[in-house]
Amino acid sequence: MTSISPEVVRRVVERVVREVAARPGVAEPTELPSDGIFPDMDSAVTAADAAWRQYLDCSMKDRARFVKAVRDVALVPEHLERMARGTVEETGMGNVPDKIAKNRAVAELTPGTEDLTTEAWSGDDGLTTVEISPFGVIGAITPTTNPTETVINNSIGMLAAGNAVVFSPHPRATRITHWLIREINRALAEAGAPPNLVVTVAEPSIENTNAMMQHKLVRLLVATGGPAIVKAVLSSGKKAIGAGAGNPPCVVDATAEIEKAAKHIVDGASFDNNLPCTAEKEVIAVSCVADLLKFELTKHGAYELRDPDLIAKLEALVVDGRHPVTDWVGKDAALILKAIGVEPPAGVRLIIAEVPFEHPFVRVELMMPVLPVVRAKDVTEAIDLAVIAEHGNRHTAVMHSTDVNALTRMAKRIQTTIFVKNGPSYAGIGIGGEGFCSFTIAGPTGEGLTSARTFARRRRCVLVGGLNVR
Repeated sequence: MTSISPEVVRRVVERVVREVAARPGVAEPTELPSDGIFPDMDSAVTAADAAWRQYLDCSMKDRARFVKAVRDVALVPEHLERMARGTVEETGMGNVPDKIAKNRAVAELTPGTEDLTTEAWSGDDGLTTVEISPFGVIGAITPTTNPTETVINNSIGMLAAGNAVVFSPHPRATRITHWLIREINRALAEAGAPPNLVVTVAEPSIENTNAMMQHKLVRLLVATGGPAIVKAVLSSGKKAIGAGAGNPPCVVDATAEIEKAAKHIVDGASFDNNLPCTAEKEVIAVSCVADLLKFELTKHGAYELRDPDLIAKLEALVVDGRHPVTDWVGKDAALILKAIGVEPPAGVRLIIAEVPFEHPFVRVELMMPVLPVVRAKDVTEAIDLAVIAEHGNRHTAVMHSTDVNALTRMAKRIQTTIFVKNGPSYAGIGIGGEGFCSFTIAGPTGEGLTSARTFARRRRCVLVGGLNVR
């Protein structure tokens, strides 16, 4: 076989490049595509505003193509693995398999342009349409608990609605968020999107977040996080969507299928080490089934603490007043048990402890695989206690029952955005349950599970005296 000299290859490539560049309409590249990361918030917002104005000239087919590019880059197996491992390593919270499942779910199940529907009226006076149009630049604040999931979820929905987005990520998830935003920008560039539709800053901080909230070019704020950040965006003077904290109760009544309920509770409460705000945070069981329920919970990967001294030791380890101890949020159940001097059994996923209703484990959203069990004399008392434990967050609640009347009573009383019946909590966000997926669940501001239409304005267009053919 005849070999070709590398020098010959180099000259051929150079000639082809010169010939292509000399063709009409082909300009020499002046700069590399943006990676979406800017030195300061003003630069990021200004770039996003310019991108959005270019985006207005793109078709709905273009939007759908760009959304597909975000989905595809997130679903690359190596990328799913990297997002999960990178998040666990940087934040110290959660576990890799469940984070892979969460990222895959938002990439596959977040609605795109199909979520945008037009309303129309026609009659003697003509035609009126109400169409869903972009806000422009959206400022999105993302949490340390679900950093990549929220970026994927919001990018798909916000781009589908025609917006550009500026992310203000949690400082403890900076590296993995930057990596993901770079990958999204590369994918969008290859799909032909305007540069800088998805941007962020090099050094996330409270100061940068405040600058984003106050920037005149940011038209909508979306905050996914705790009560403080939701309060801040609602006080900004801008249109704001707040996805706040929860403390989801799980009621188990006398009619429940206990073995199935126990498996679902362990699966839901241990999912990503209880980081999702939708996860079961306390169980309130009718007394006549409480012992059987605890037994079944231990069969499915829970470890029950019975010694009052160990329960007190655990409380001192993980609760600080009205807040969880940050160092233990999202940690493995085995690590928590070791820290209080208990040798964890193989395969343990969840720690359970029967406590009185007033116990801090019930009242504080722990966001770790520690699940209190409270006894109630009957289903009426169980529902009453669940309403109190939920703190009026209107986030998520779960109930295991075959009594339709009890399920109905619970749903009406609890008034949560998500109510899961006879399943694990994560079914409420589309993982193993019907419906789309979202990790921005706007209970405080009422939008519920957000999607593309959430991030858009309703605009009425009226044509008088025409296009009515009835």
